[in-house]
Amino acid sequence: MYFPYLRGRQFELIALRELLDNNLIGKKVIPVIEPVKPTSTLVKTLKLYTEKRHVHALIMNPEVGEFVSKIKEKRKEKDSVADEIYNNLASDYLIKGYLMKKTTPAHLANNQNLDQLMIVSPKRDCLDDYIKIYNKTEPLYSLLPDDRTFCRKAPTSKVLFMDRFTKAQKNADYCKNVDEFFSEDHLFFDIEGFKGFSDYSIIGSDYNESGFAPLAVAIHIVYLGTNKELRVHHFVSDSNTDYNDPAGKFGEAVRKLAKWVEENNPCHTLGLDMLLEYEKSGKYPGLGTVKKYSIMHHLELMNKYLEGEI
Repeated sequence: MYFPYLRGRQFELIALRELLDNNLIGKKVIPVIEPVKPTSTLVKTLKLYTEKRHVHALIMNPEVGEFVSKIKEKRKEKDSVADEIYNNLASDYLIKGYLMKKTTPAHLANNQNLDQLMIVSPKRDCLDDYIKIYNKTEPLYSLLPDDRTFCRKAPTSKVLFMDRFTKAQKNADYCKNVDEFFSEDHLFFDIEGFKGFSDYSIIGSDYNESGFAPLAVAIHIVYLGTNKELRVHHFVSDSNTDYNDPAGKFGEAVRKLAKWVEENNPCHTLGLDMLLEYEKSGKYPGLGTVKKYSIMHHLELMNKYLEGEI
C-alpha cells in the first residue's frame, strides 16, 4: 500500500479531492494529512473521503503551520483543534495519526485503542518514545525511517517512510540534473517485510508558511523507468534572470514537458493530461495548480502500479 504524506495546504487537499471524485485512487492508496490550517477545504476533503468510504489518516499533533499555535493556545483543555475536527468527522474510515515526539507518550497514556492508531516516527531519535507506548502491542500502521533497529520494534505494522524528493536550493538548480532517480520502494516494500511505503510526493518534507515568486518555474513529473523504478524529470523555464512574467516562465517549462511526453510516451494520468491542456491553450493556471496536478499524477501513477494496471 502507498501512504502519501501531505501537508494540508489547499492545493494538496484539492488534489486528494479531485483524485477521489474521479475514482483515480483505490484502497491501496491511503492519504496521510498533516493539517496546517483549520480550513473549510480540509473539512470538505475529510468529509468526501468518509462519504466515499475511502480510508485516510489525520495527524492529530501536527508540527508545522497554524494548527501548532492553536493547539498551544488550547494546551490546558482536553482536546486540540485537530481533535475537534476528528471528533466531528470520526468514522471507520478516518485513522488517528500521531507524530512521535517527547510529548506523545503522555498524550497517549490512557488511550484504549493503541492498536488502531497510525504512529509516524520520521527520526531515529523517536525510538525510546515509541517503545514507551508500544512495549506490548503495535499500532495499526507505523511509518518508520529506513532504520533496521527501529523497524525491528514494529515487525508487522511497519511502513517505510522516507523523503525521496531531492530538493534544490532554487528552482533554476534543477537544470543541473533534469532527470534523476526517485525511488524503488514500490518494488521492494513487501519483500522487505513492510506493509507499505510512504513519501512526501514531489513536494518534499520542507515546509514554508507562505509562498514566494520564484525566479524559475519548475514542473516535476514522476515516471516509471526501464525497470519500473521511479524517476523524476524536472522541466524548468529558461528566462530566469528576474521575477517578471511567471506565466511566460510556465509556458517555457510546460512546452518542454509536452515535447518530452511526445518523445517518451510515459503513462498518462489526469494530472499529466491537464498540464498538457494548459500547454495547448497557452493559459497559466498558477503555481499552486501546477503542483496540484503534479501530485495528482504521482498518486494516480502509484495507484495504477499497485492495482496492476501498468
